[in-house]
Amino acid sequence: MVIDVRDRRRNGFTLVELLLVVGLMATIAAIVIPNFARQIQGEELPASANQLRSLLTIISANASFDGKRYRIRFPTEDETDALGGKQQPRIEREDDPIHDPEVFDLVTDPWAIGNTLIGDIRCAEVRLEKPTIESLQDLQSRGRSDVADVLADREELKDFAPLFPPLYIEPDGTSEWAVFVLTDAPPEAQYDELEDFKRIEVILEGQTGFCWLQRPLYEAELDLFEEKGWPAVLRQDFLNRPELTENDILELREIQIKQ
Repeated sequence: MVIDVRDRRRNGFTLVELLLVVGLMATIAAIVIPNFARQIQGEELPASANQLRSLLTIISANASFDGKRYRIRFPTEDETDALGGKQQPRIEREDDPIHDPEVFDLVTDPWAIGNTLIGDIRCAEVRLEKPTIESLQDLQSRGRSDVADVLADREELKDFAPLFPPLYIEPDGTSEWAVFVLTDAPPEAQYDELEDFKRIEVILEGQTGFCWLQRPLYEAELDLFEEKGWPAVLRQDFLNRPELTENDILELREIQIKQ
């Protein structure tokens, strides 16, 4: 059998052609990979908020199933979370309320351990109250340190960082209102600087277990809500960045009624 060397050359690639293909692939990768990485990073905050919402639902279900009190909180300065870091919430249970009341042990069940908050997302604040227009306006005007001083006066919170009080879930699965403020801001960012970063508030209505994801309301929106007598909680997920107008809010409420 005779092999035609010339045919073999025609079916192959030259070194120049291979270099061109490799260079083209490298160029495409240099464009696509950073964009893809930014897209993934941009999804970390809403994904973390959704996972925290799911975790709150699971804690409530376990409290009802076990008939025991649970609590969710973030590590103090001398503590770590279940993964050995400071970022993730600690899930704790009052295992023996008769002999050891108010003693909560770290829950190490698989559902309680994991990366609830993804990447660099962290909890910047926990507020144990029902959001109202007045309280939100007060929060904006007084600043974070003043709020921390007020929280520090609560006897049941004296063993915890004022900005990160624990949320207690009762044996029937209920709790008080809670707002978990998640952000992509670095830990050293000051309260006033948080406005320069993305934030999502995970709002829990403890008596019903309903939970919504809502971006912080702008000052002009708070003024509008106050003027119209509207509540501060939209009772549906709302993460759009543009400022809400009166027509926008009425449309949101109409959608809520239809649902």
